Amino acid sequence: MKEMVINNQIVKIWTNTVEESAMNQITNLTTLPFLYHHLAIMPDVHAGVGMPIGGVLACKNAVVPNAVGVDIGCGMCAVKTNWNVNDIPVEVMRKQIMSGIRKLIPLGKLHHKHAQDEKYLPEGHDIDAMTVVKSQLKDIRFQVGTLGGGNHFIELQKDEENNLWIMIHSGSRNLGRMVGSHYDKIASALNEKWHSAVSPEIHMAFLPNDTPEFTDYWREMEYCVSFALCNRKLMMERIQGVLSDALPSIEFEPMINIAHNYAAWENHFGKNVIVHRKGATLARKGVTGIIPGSQGTASYIVEGLGNPESFCSCSHGAGRAMSRTMAENTLDLKAEIASLEAKGIIHAIRSQNDMQEATGAYKDIEDVIANELDLIKIKTRLLPVAVIKG
Repeated sequence: MKEMVINNQIVKIWTNTVEESAMNQITNLTTLPFLYHHLAIMPDVHAGVGMPIGGVLACKNAVVPNAVGVDIGCGMCAVKTNWNVNDIPVEVMRKQIMSGIRKLIPLGKLHHKHAQDEKYLPEGHDIDAMTVVKSQLKDIRFQVGTLGGGNHFIELQKDEENNLWIMIHSGSRNLGRMVGSHYDKIASALNEKWHSAVSPEIHMAFLPNDTPEFTDYWREMEYCVSFALCNRKLMMERIQGVLSDALPSIEFEPMINIAHNYAAWENHFGKNVIVHRKGATLARKGVTGIIPGSQGTASYIVEGLGNPESFCSCSHGAGRAMSRTMAENTLDLKAEIASLEAKGIIHAIRSQNDMQEATGAYKDIEDVIANELDLIKIKTRLLPVAVIKG
């Protein structure tokens, strides 16, 4: 970790390499009048909207919708099984398991053709008090249990003992985008009305915690976090069903789940503050987390060390090394495919457009992990066996 001072604010960064656009956003964050104590930047940092992905922002009595992002509650889940990967015939993996998963789980922008049962939606929320969520209740029954696009994925993996694992990366689908965008617009309008000191050019409009708009956002954000978990749970349930049909007597351990796009009230350095994790994972002491690699590389099950300097946080993945446009325009399709096939990984890369999510578009996960060993300890290293991308 290296420490620097920008605009009289302390910034702690767990990497030696930060792209210029992300560094500009970090500099912008140091101008926020409600920034608390210091800014923490994880080793997978890269530019986002307003705030870089891999950022941890603690605030005094304010929430920033763009510091959570539009895929609210996006996160990871993983399940270990009792099956040895070496005992699964390749044809069973390809034709029965992977095809079965694709039949049950819509990918990319696709939704279910039929509404899913209400039992798969979050419970215990006051829907009538929510503007966006209430308007989307019909639509989200078609979205729950779907993967989404971009960097979302389903992977079948193996650990050091060749045990089969299931890992999913997905979020709150269109609902999170609508909630995030809705409240960023409200915050921007209010900030202009208040003549806020926060420049509109940095896209970090905020809502003070003593306003009704803060309460409204917080309520809907929490629903999105719950919905994202429900989404992952339903996909995991259906993947387990496919595996149960294909692999006799398969058993599943309890699901590990952790989100990486949200805000929460937490106590740090003796004060209750709002911690925004945008592409960052909770790493409180003893908490089990998931840090995935890029397509074709290792992923990690980790345990938090509770380092206060990172606000008890760690990275959420490898982090992009290049933009989607640059990846599509510069990476070699044949070379990326050859690399995956040399490792025996079942994949679905077919076109140059798929280079947006190729291994070469991301940072080296081994470097990312090495830079944060004061934040986490490794529990399990997982290698990909078969990959489905959104």
